[in-house]
Amino acid sequence: MKRFLSVAAVLAVAMAAPATAADVEWKMTAAIGEGSFFYKNFMERFAGNVDKLTQGRVEVKPFGAGVLAPAFKAYETVQDGIVEAGHSTPSYLVNQDPTNAVFASFPGGMSGEATLHWVYEGGGEKLLQDFRREEMGLHTMVVGIGTSEIFAHSNVKIETVEDLKGVKFRTSGAFAAVLQEDFGGVPTVVPGNEIYTLLQRKGVDAIEWSTPGANITEGFHEVAPYLIMPGVHQPSFLWEVFVKQETWDALPDDLKVQITAAAKLTTYESFTHFGDQDIRAMEEFRKTKVEIVNIVPSEAEKIREAGRKWARAMAGEKAGAGDTRMQEVLDSYLAYQANWAANSGYLVRDSAE
Repeated sequence: MKRFLSVAAVLAVAMAAPATAADVEWKMTAAIGEGSFFYKNFMERFAGNVDKLTQGRVEVKPFGAGVLAPAFKAYETVQDGIVEAGHSTPSYLVNQDPTNAVFASFPGGMSGEATLHWVYEGGGEKLLQDFRREEMGLHTMVVGIGTSEIFAHSNVKIETVEDLKGVKFRTSGAFAAVLQEDFGGVPTVVPGNEIYTLLQRKGVDAIEWSTPGANITEGFHEVAPYLIMPGVHQPSFLWEVFVKQETWDALPDDLKVQITAAAKLTTYESFTHFGDQDIRAMEEFRKTKVEIVNIVPSEAEKIREAGRKWARAMAGEKAGAGDTRMQEVLDSYLAYQANWAANSGYLVRDSAE
């Protein structure tokens, strides 16, 4: 509560200050299309919160994927100094360094609720900031943690891991590796703004994108007959805003505090927005012709265990080569998950019964 109140305190002080012209302007490129659910919930929300908390001293101008840079090039575009800021997810960097999978979430990872606590109370954001600064020369801030995703919108019914064999599946991050290596699936990675057409034309058998609230706005259920749950491939996810470290260092201290508060406020606001929109979306899905399919629980656990095995193997491989960062991050993550699982039984969970 004390940490959340610090954000509120910054907001109160900022709102009381007189408005001035922008001292700092950041163009911000994205890994998502303009106008999409993510664009509005993360990018526009963050830009608006920065404007409020800095009283107009910092102006963040968001641009959708493909306007200033390709969807998967946001990090490089900022590193190269082409734009001041970027917005993306560590999921798109897993092939470069699997350490990113721990931050992005992976099969067998924590729920959104537990991830939120690990990031802000368990040291997760600090680990990510150290990683970005030391490996990429970037200063990063978490601006979004998601609820669980839909496992797939699919042209084929998926109830067991055997059903994944040979399935052409649009996905990314750790699940792409697990799908191929453990279950014989065929992963393909395309930007979010290309998924609908790919699914509609049956260029893939199945796709995963995001949460129910995000997916329903994309209309995937209109072109694929099955909606597969639960989202064990991606129990949560994380998105970040990043600038070059030298860009951040050049800011006055008061703006650093205000922008940091804006990022945290964006995370909290977007998380509750996700949850609310997800519940509404599931209600709407049940009114459509799409068939909602639940993966057999014992089969879902096989996916979770394969994900944890993959993460441990990647961390061990990197540690064996002299790079212990992924192991350190994974140890922190799994320890928090174990503690959460062991001691959160006091929480009341709602059910339909």
